[in-house]
Amino acid sequence: MPGVGQSNPSLWTWLPQSNQSPCDRYRHACCSYNGDVYLLGGRNSGWLGDFWKYNVVCNKWTQLSCTGEAAPEELEQHSMVAHKGFLYVFGGLLDSASTMSRCAFWVFDVVKQEWVQFQEKANPLQSQMPSNRKGHSAVVIGSAMLIYGGLVDIKGSSEEFWSLDFGTTNWSQLGPSGSSGPGPRQSHSAVAYQEAMFLFGGLRGLQEMQDFWKWDSSSDAWTCLRRMSSPPRLLGHSAVVFKDNMFLFGGGDSHNSTSNFLWSYSFTTQSWSQMLSLGDSNPPTKIHHCCVGLGQSYSSGTGSTTTSEVKPRQMGRRLRCFKNKCFPQPHTHGADLEMMDMHLTSGRARKDLLDQEDEGDFRKHLPDSLLVLGGKPFTGNRPISIWQMTLS
Repeated sequence: MPGVGQSNPSLWTWLPQSNQSPCDRYRHACCSYNGDVYLLGGRNSGWLGDFWKYNVVCNKWTQLSCTGEAAPEELEQHSMVAHKGFLYVFGGLLDSASTMSRCAFWVFDVVKQEWVQFQEKANPLQSQMPSNRKGHSAVVIGSAMLIYGGLVDIKGSSEEFWSLDFGTTNWSQLGPSGSSGPGPRQSHSAVAYQEAMFLFGGLRGLQEMQDFWKWDSSSDAWTCLRRMSSPPRLLGHSAVVFKDNMFLFGGGDSHNSTSNFLWSYSFTTQSWSQMLSLGDSNPPTKIHHCCVGLGQSYSSGTGSTTTSEVKPRQMGRRLRCFKNKCFPQPHTHGADLEMMDMHLTSGRARKDLLDQEDEGDFRKHLPDSLLVLGGKPFTGNRPISIWQMTLS
């Protein structure tokens, strides 16, 4: 069976951004929810603490509030995942004696568009929770967020494996991997697929790695997968799940080297293939960037997209091209919608409501694409670099 890269060359395009966009950066965090892309922190010439939402349909950025007691500070090499209307941010605080001992964890309510306090239901005497770290990985499996590794302090890379149960809001530490697992790791990639986590590469101490691991949630066991024709030693790369494949992009064999290779791993055939670019559409070399998948075919297991949870409805004759115009979608209840329908008598008001519905339809029918946001080399204070990959 041919791999994705053999049968479907990738087409890369650069997406120009306006000045009303976040500046270019690296070591930031991104995830998508309901067709929007969220971007938080990172660094360029210094540490950044800004928070943005990108509407792909309208090609428009909106800066969100990142102030208040519940909001995070400047962060780098943190993680961000989405689950059922909330974004969960972990790690990445600046190094200090106080931040090394605290639990660096924040929650953003997507509906209310505000940071909220995390309410733990556990026994207040329970103190088990992960400390601040950088360069770890975070994925969502079922109703839990799993965090692996990271640079915890001057001791170097960690092999700690933590789970946060979204239902009980309890943290628990899974057994150390030891000789049967990846061991200490940072600047690696991880994705979730069918109740399992797949981890590739990264740094083990000062050693760049190219090993590939699977953690099965049902058996709580690690398995080292074969590496035939696999990617080289990599750190600072990024990975997402597309259908029954894992896409892995960029990174380098050191912090000072970068690549633009796109690899695909087939979960079905358990084989790697390097994906070809269509024509001269070569992507830039990137390290410490973010990859986000948009469209129905990208897995919601990693928190990168949740559009697969929404059943699309038929759009009929009202299908139109994307517009550079965006109308807000009010968060209303059923009774409010009935009253709105009774009072929308003017043609202009009805047209605005139809346009709002159109945008929602487009979100549900976004074409499958992979976005690469930021990364080194970066362009200083110019708008963030965004490249889009689609399969032919």
